[in-house]
Amino acid sequence: MPYNKSKSTKRFSFGINRNTTAKKAGSNIVTIATLPYEDSQYSVGQTSLTMTVREAQALRTFLNENLDYSSDVTL
Repeated sequence: MPYNKSKSTKRFSFGINRNTTAKKAGSNIVTIATLPYEDSQYSVGQTSLTMTVREAQALRTFLNENLDYSSDVTL
């Protein structure tokens, strides 16, 4: 069964495409794309990053472990 979702902010577009029955490479991907954003020093034009769902899950784990605001880590 296909599953497609997307979300955009001023600077980024996020998307996920999953097909649990497909066995073909590239059928389960997550995409993060930059959007042109004027009046920002961080605007870099349009670039995108595509990863597998498994890679995205590893990224999520990394972010969850390291963006924990309740810890006593000083930045």
